[in-house]
Amino acid sequence: MAATSLAAPTRGDSSDIHRFRAFLHDGFPGAHGYVLLLGLDTFDLPDLLVALAKGFGYGAFERLQRNTGLPVDTLLTLVGLPRRTLTRRKVEGRFLPDESDRLLRASRLVARALELFEGDLPAAVDWLTAAQPALGGATPLALASTDVGAREVERLILRLEHGVFS
Repeated sequence: MAATSLAAPTRGDSSDIHRFRAFLHDGFPGAHGYVLLLGLDTFDLPDLLVALAKGFGYGAFERLQRNTGLPVDTLLTLVGLPRRTLTRRKVEGRFLPDESDRLLRASRLVARALELFEGDLPAAVDWLTAAQPALGGATPLALASTDVGAREVERLILRLEHGVFS
């Protein structure tokens, strides 16, 4: 299995989301199933680290945008990229390793919300973009633009999965 292979979607985002939902039901082939939202098929850590060091192809951003339905500007804020940098990466065809890491963080966060809402993408996106009292009234996506904020959002998701409402 290639570390950065991108499977061609059959109908927009539906094939990636369909595969993600199937894995939710049947179990993921590895600890990093959230890479599906980037169009990657790299589920084991060594291959994922190699892909990160090389930098993800530009298609990973496009797949994340298509799979989440989030506006490009929202994703740019989430991964901390100016639009001009995105334009350069499109021409170059590849993101830098630290940018790839932030894309990976974004996909992990969306995947955790998808898991919380049992594969219901509109519900997950609504939750991610709505003010959450448990986050001091901030939206999860706004907080997740930093690693500390993303970890806090993931902790909240974990609490909600376990029925601890805060």
